[in-house]
Amino acid sequence: MESHIRSIAKAITWRTGGTVVTFIVAWSFTGNLRLATGIGLIDTVIKVGAFYAHERLWNRLQFGKQKAPEYQI
Repeated sequence: MESHIRSIAKAITWRTGGTVVTFIVAWSFTGNLRLATGIGLIDTVIKVGAFYAHERLWNRLQFGKQKAPEYQI
């Protein structure tokens, strides 16, 4: 099971790359640096929260998880 801090760290590092892509796309469409920055930041905040919630939900599901052995040698 993953800790909350690990899920948060994963969400932030994943979104760093996504933010750069979103910023570049927004800038290329709008030609406005300030607007593109705002779009990139808002997109990041929303998606970090969504990713964190998604990770925590998947941690609750048993789908695909392997059970630890009852004993180890």
